[in-house]
Amino acid sequence: MHTKTIKELSALLQSKAITATELATQFLDRIEQSDLNAFLHMDRALTLAQAAEADKRIADGTAGPLTGVPIAHKDIFVTKGWRSTAGSKMLANYVSPFDATVVEKFQKAGMVTLGKLNCDEFAMGSANENSAFGAVKNPWDKSAVPGGSSGGSAAAVAARLAPGVTGTDTGGSIRQPAAFCGITGIKPTYGRVSRFGMIAFASSLDQGGPMAQTAEDCALLLNAMAGFDERDSTSLSPELGGVDEDFTRELGQPLTGLRIGVPKEYFGEGLSKDVEDAVRAALAKYVELGATLVDISLPNTKLSIPAYYMIAPAEASSNLSRFDGVRYGFRAEGYKDLQDMYRKTRDQGFGNEVKRRIMVGTYVLCHGYYDAYYLKAQKIRRLIAQDFEKVLNGPDAVCDVIMGPVAPTVAWDLGDKSDDPVAAYLADIYTLSTSLAGLPGMSIPVGFGAKNRPVGLQIIGKHFGEARLLNVAHAYQQATDWHTRAPAGV
Repeated sequence: MHTKTIKELSALLQSKAITATELATQFLDRIEQSDLNAFLHMDRALTLAQAAEADKRIADGTAGPLTGVPIAHKDIFVTKGWRSTAGSKMLANYVSPFDATVVEKFQKAGMVTLGKLNCDEFAMGSANENSAFGAVKNPWDKSAVPGGSSGGSAAAVAARLAPGVTGTDTGGSIRQPAAFCGITGIKPTYGRVSRFGMIAFASSLDQGGPMAQTAEDCALLLNAMAGFDERDSTSLSPELGGVDEDFTRELGQPLTGLRIGVPKEYFGEGLSKDVEDAVRAALAKYVELGATLVDISLPNTKLSIPAYYMIAPAEASSNLSRFDGVRYGFRAEGYKDLQDMYRKTRDQGFGNEVKRRIMVGTYVLCHGYYDAYYLKAQKIRRLIAQDFEKVLNGPDAVCDVIMGPVAPTVAWDLGDKSDDPVAAYLADIYTLSTSLAGLPGMSIPVGFGAKNRPVGLQIIGKHFGEARLLNVAHAYQQATDWHTRAPAGV
């Protein structure tokens, strides 16, 4: 059962060929036998109680399409019952008194929670090596990183430890691990999915999204998790597009006439040949399916890294100021006074990458530097958004979607970039601009590169264009089998 898609499992549950309790038990057993370090907390009793409730709903005819299907949550979403650590020592034993909106929505749909997934500390990282609870291993090659920050989420789906998971994407943290682990993941338009109960990193960038084997599964999950939430001030109101909708509605539509923008900036220096070959082959397949390739330019792409690494750390330094040892979470011992407690708590509770970003963020917000760094980065952000607007929506729009690589290389070896954070930052070059513009983007598997490690294709769409993106991905997956490939032993 563990190799089946969400859609397939839903059909089996509705037909009563298997019970939610039996299904949850099978996945829990697999997780307990795994050595990937993808899960941080499980509670078999809690999971089986949810499964029993799902079985009741199926029996009395009140079940929905996702009732009884297992799911696991990135440990950036707070949950009642399961610990919510954000991959940090600062929250090592924290249990939230409430559920994140995303968690609530999936419980309302009847899904069964398997546990909480490992992630880079406070979602800061590109490799899932920054977790206070150890690195996650890539199921395709356990000597490789799974990508980050949603590395535990991606590894769990790739290893078939969960049929669907939640992730968050601030600068590429759904798309990049999805690419590195050979699965499908989508970052919706900013504001589509509620941030209430999502432990904040960068408030103007953070966005939750689903990850699964297929685009069709992601559409089913997005149906449940998207929508307006009055508790989240960044949630899109109904009049601005924050409405419930069926993201499966375009699945199966032909791609004839689809215009695919291919940015020259995504295929220049720094892109490895193995990744480029796989991406070019995928583009050729889209031409076979009826699409047309259009050469485009996104001239400010190169500025996305410096802009992002001004804006995101600035917001992080503000958001993480609450972790001071006073109200909840870790508190250092042996302090002399309040200031000493603050210093020791934050020094001992945060990892190196989090400290680095807090220091950078605090610096760029300081009087005398705000205009030179933070304000300038926000102006660059607008230029980046205008690049996308011009090719996708303006009077001279030339394409319907944009495609290119997710990352310049396949997954690197564990430890390779640990001592060189700038090298890890540069690996985000193709994903950051989409996040800065608030656009939807996704990754689908399109082949393998060096050391037989997966390659992902990035598909970027217009604001609120998730249904079209999912159909574009679905059409490719109907014509290929990369998304069905699984690591050895799975």
